[in-house]
Amino acid sequence: MIGAGFGRSGTTSLRAALNRLGYDPCYHMQSAMTRYAHLKFWVRAKAAEPVDFPWFFRRYRAVVDWPACEFYQALAAAFPEAKVVLNVRDPEAWYESTRETLWIIDQVLPWWFPKVMRQMHDEVIWQGRFRGEFTDRAKAIAVYKAHLEEVRRSVPAERLLVFDVNEGWAPLCSFLGKTVPEHVPFPHLNDRVFFKRVILALRLATWLVPALVVVALVWVGFILL
Repeated sequence: MIGAGFGRSGTTSLRAALNRLGYDPCYHMQSAMTRYAHLKFWVRAKAAEPVDFPWFFRRYRAVVDWPACEFYQALAAAFPEAKVVLNVRDPEAWYESTRETLWIIDQVLPWWFPKVMRQMHDEVIWQGRFRGEFTDRAKAIAVYKAHLEEVRRSVPAERLLVFDVNEGWAPLCSFLGKTVPEHVPFPHLNDRVFFKRVILALRLATWLVPALVVVALVWVGFILL
């Protein structure tokens, strides 16, 4: 199963739902961010270098969110039997959510974090998809809407589900040929609290590490006196 929707459009909830339906493990932005080799893979893919999607996803049964959604056409070609789900959300709400989470995280990444982490976000998302204009609300929302229309045009109707997570299990299970889980509410995961904690941790890390270096240097200098 291939997710073609942007991050912050219900992809975390969709991931949890897919895992519940047997598409476990489902690849997600969080999968990429914790693996250096994966970050490099997406940078190469964005640069149009040869990449092997079937090999890369050999251990996964589904994929949602950025960075993979930027390559939904290549993934659809690499996995011709896979169905495509396009997450949709109110454009204004999507923009606010993205600006308050993903965008801020990139602004507060400490300088000593792996360069490839910022590189992947910049080249695939901020400079790639949004051409460096994400802070222009109107332009960013226009990009979001254009992506939705592009997916609708390019993916055959029988292979595509346009899906709002507020619709719950029924349309998703019908599309995937799965039975609706009994007595299991559809997951609605609002991970803004998680992102706020990450942002706070990154802000602390930005000044904590240099402070520790200064303390260490002072200590060494004291020892050598």
